Amino acid sequence: MEPAPDLPALPTAIALLSGGLDSATAAALAQEAGYRVIGLSFDYGQRHRRELQAAAQVAQTLGLAEHHTVAVNLASWGGSALTDAAIAIPNEGVQSGVIPSTYVPGRNTVFIAIGLSLAEARSAERLVLGVNAVDYSGYPDCRPDYLEAFQQLADLASKAGREGHGTQLWAPLVTWSKTQIVQEALRLQVPVGETWSCYSGGEQPCGVCDSCRIRDAALVEAGHPNLASAAARGR
Repeated sequence: MEPAPDLPALPTAIALLSGGLDSATAAALAQEAGYRVIGLSFDYGQRHRRELQAAAQVAQTLGLAEHHTVAVNLASWGGSALTDAAIAIPNEGVQSGVIPSTYVPGRNTVFIAIGLSLAEARSAERLVLGVNAVDYSGYPDCRPDYLEAFQQLADLASKAGREGHGTQLWAPLVTWSKTQIVQEALRLQVPVGETWSCYSGGEQPCGVCDSCRIRDAALVEAGHPNLASAAARGR
């Protein structure tokens, strides 16, 4: 019997992994597309550092090839309800056309830049982003035009890009509704119960911040209220 031929190595993708539902679903989509996925998370001084525990658990459950956590203390200068305890976490609901106080100045720009550094070091074809422009349409760094412009910068700023094989930014969920994301997560068997979306920083989801409300409403609409926060189930 002849030995089995060696299988070609899988292409590599870097997935920015916050610990939330969106980034976990995007990472799982990359795996389904045939990529060897490396997770990258950030300890940026966020009040809800509980999400980093979720990111580590999700990386393990999905079987990611590697998982790195990088410290970038954006809380040093605050400017966001997520990095400054003096600013209240909003819970009145998302207002159309208004950039909420949970926007963190420069966060995605910093994260994507570091992700591109890891991607080039690992010869990764894709940088996978769980950004979504629908739920938080006010976030300037979650919009398609921002991603398109950053792709141009990435191609110019890297050796791989100048040589014509730079890392491609891939944001498969950017125009999806949260309910669509939940449905896709369930199809992909993403460990939804291990993900963390709450902004309030406690050990249990508060159920009243904007992020919890959006997540809970989508889970209920998708027919899985059992995965919603205790606050949502009690309403």
